[in-house]
Amino acid sequence: MSDPLKKCSANDVAACCCVDVGTIIDNEECVAKFDQVVATEAEANALLKDLTQRAQNVQSEPCQIESHIEKVSDGYQLSATFTFCCGAESLIFQLGLR
Repeated sequence: MSDPLKKCSANDVAACCCVDVGTIIDNEECVAKFDQVVATEAEANALLKDLTQRAQNVQSEPCQIESHIEKVSDGYQLSATFTFCCGAESLIFQLGLR
């Protein structure tokens, strides 16, 4: 019987460069955070609209989005938190932003 503590360990596989997918995507990291400063409030709203659409494109269940736009010294800061139903969706969303 295998050791349950090693279930999600990168040491599970003896071959080089192989890792169990459960080591990377464990469904505990379902939240993606986004912060960016832009020049105008209109840009911040447009950015939020784009991010919301991107989240909706990967969600299987409704993504919970909390956001606020705040005036800062060099523009407007958009801060948003996207809570997905699973870690894979959060990862796909974040990779799509790169």
